[in-house]
Amino acid sequence: MIKEKCPYVDKCGACHMGKTSYEEELIEKKGLVEKHIGKYCKVNDVAGMYYPFHYRNKVHAVFGRSKDDVIAGTYAEGTHTIVPIQDCLIEDAQASAIIKTVTELIKSFKLWVYNEDTGRGLMRHILIRKGMSTKQIMVVLVTASPEFPHKNNFVSELRKRHPEITTIVQNINSQNTTFVLGDKNKPLYGEGFIEDVLCGLRFRISPNSFYQVNAAQTQVLYKKAIQAAALTGKETVIDAYCGIGTIGMAMASKAGKVLGIELNKDAVRDAKANAKRNHIENIRFVAADATEYMTRMSQEREKVDVVVMDPPRSGSTEAFVKAVGSLKPDRVVYVSCNPETLGRDLGWFKKQGYVAEEAWPVDMFGWTEHCECVCLLNRSK
Repeated sequence: MIKEKCPYVDKCGACHMGKTSYEEELIEKKGLVEKHIGKYCKVNDVAGMYYPFHYRNKVHAVFGRSKDDVIAGTYAEGTHTIVPIQDCLIEDAQASAIIKTVTELIKSFKLWVYNEDTGRGLMRHILIRKGMSTKQIMVVLVTASPEFPHKNNFVSELRKRHPEITTIVQNINSQNTTFVLGDKNKPLYGEGFIEDVLCGLRFRISPNSFYQVNAAQTQVLYKKAIQAAALTGKETVIDAYCGIGTIGMAMASKAGKVLGIELNKDAVRDAKANAKRNHIENIRFVAADATEYMTRMSQEREKVDVVVMDPPRSGSTEAFVKAVGSLKPDRVVYVSCNPETLGRDLGWFKKQGYVAEEAWPVDMFGWTEHCECVCLLNRSK
């Protein structure tokens, strides 16, 4: 029985480590999924992690001040009060060490920390991304303005203390916003991106790219989605909400052709580069609204066999579900990160003649309330 108490659990609210055993948590998560979709289909046991610690390959901290000291941490749940955190038990250990060093360097270089109330100061956030297979590490320093005093010396000292860093990027976010990253990225060292290997494919990860935070469990999730799709090598597959193309590319070798649809143009650019990098020729990507694009495909009587969808936590929309229904694919593979919105959406799919057959929960976010799920839907004959 795995049970380890986190010293910050009662303050930051990011997880509930130590309040139950990991085995008990998996049972609770299955119950949560069954609560929302059990009336539609069979729910299998949750696929848990072999080692549910230090799994997050994307780590974020906000900078602040406490008296004369510089601190880095996360906001306490429901507030903008910073809880200083060191050695988080679910975040990558190297990332935690780098954040500690950067916090020390901010103080030693006498850099101003950004103040949300006054809008003054320079250093806002730090974001670290790590390729778990390649071991490449990206450090993103988010500043409120392009000016970065002592920039070269700061970067030199950071590299000296952490030679494992692959690239360092300055992201400029001058807006009064709750978003961490701004639109402008300026490489200070290295290429400005890292790469990682997932399901045997190599992906380029930029500061703003969406990439699953748990590499080991992502492979479990994607293999289950591929299995549910039951591809024979002839099918036309749509990968909706495709991001940088991870799921669609993982399916491409087993499909006839794959079309990835994504509204974010930067993500589509990365997806095209990823396909070229992996020499995948039977996949293409379009930057478009998936609902509108699939509706046009239906009007032009294009044939689609399988639709794979991986929407955000808010789920899909009834208009999207109707667009899928208009294409009449044989199967829909729904990859969900929110059982509640999945349950709502399965109701919409039922109206379109799709029956949920089976669901496979996967624990991507150990010690948190979140649970991913692959759900297979078949079109009623």
